[in-house]
Amino acid sequence: MASKSFLNTAISVLLIATFSSANAQFDTTALSIKLIQSRERLGKDVAFVLFKDGKVLYKKEMGSFNIKTQRPIGASSQWLTAALLMTFIQEGKLSLDDKVSTYLPIFTKHFKSFITIRHCLTHFTGIQSEQGVTKLLQKNKFKTLEEEVNEFASRRDIQTNAGEEFRYSNIGFSIVGRVMEVVSKRTFDRLMQDRIIRLTGMKNTTFSSEDYNDAVNPAIGARSSAADLANFLSMLLNKGTFNNKPVLTESSVETLHTLTAEASKMKYAPKTVEGLNYGHGEWILETNSQGKTTAVTVPSLQGTWPMIDICRGYACVILTKELQADQPRNLYIDIKSIIDDGIRGRCE
Repeated sequence: MASKSFLNTAISVLLIATFSSANAQFDTTALSIKLIQSRERLGKDVAFVLFKDGKVLYKKEMGSFNIKTQRPIGASSQWLTAALLMTFIQEGKLSLDDKVSTYLPIFTKHFKSFITIRHCLTHFTGIQSEQGVTKLLQKNKFKTLEEEVNEFASRRDIQTNAGEEFRYSNIGFSIVGRVMEVVSKRTFDRLMQDRIIRLTGMKNTTFSSEDYNDAVNPAIGARSSAADLANFLSMLLNKGTFNNKPVLTESSVETLHTLTAEASKMKYAPKTVEGLNYGHGEWILETNSQGKTTAVTVPSLQGTWPMIDICRGYACVILTKELQADQPRNLYIDIKSIIDDGIRGRCE
């Protein structure tokens, strides 16, 4: 026991020394100890990065992982897809209230003409969806995104009228991905590269499915790294700008953070996010006394937890190797609380 305690303390002291040059007012001891103690729950391979004021404030790399290690990020992919969609909206090429059938006529043929792009981005399509861990992570059986979305239109039943019930699903994000392909006449993965990935310096991120010989998946198909996700989150923190270059408008970022569904009225949501409200493509983790969104996340069962605290001005990412059907949400909240205590500034 004594040797383990000494090791933990030594590591913490080293981390503090490394960090002090960046910001001597933030003590990383508690955060470092918490991550070390939580390794059994997170898995042996873990990358953690904390980002604030345009720089990495603190990082922790355990096992074979570092912050540049590329891994599948599962449902966290939806945050990237939502941001990509906002680039089309801010250019006037699409509107959140456009009907999907305007761009994909097959939806009219199968009595799904009332579904809008907003419904797709906020899990209100009403289309019979996959539920449960196994279904949500099921391997894509389609060769193209067009083939997959046509199947949603022609073979999936309508469970409820569009806009009536929130049921978490991968379906809507695939539909908006296909709409963007039709509007631009370009593939989804190329659009993502040109409009989000390249502009945010996410060199280890891709939606390409060439190695798997199946359709690109806008809902769960991205591979990324902790460092890349920190870049993406910093862009959102900076109101849509990365390295002084615009990626999204401030209005687009605000739209992502805007409430669309209250937890108490949801018909289905994964256990990881039960009790959280929903914005546009992201889960609302915290709000202030006026009801304004102050912290957001898009966690994944693949072991990814990216989070932004808008009020305190920081972002953090946990990337692990383990598939976590029972994701340690309370642990993530504990980690956030430690960071909140260490970063000066109050949110009211």
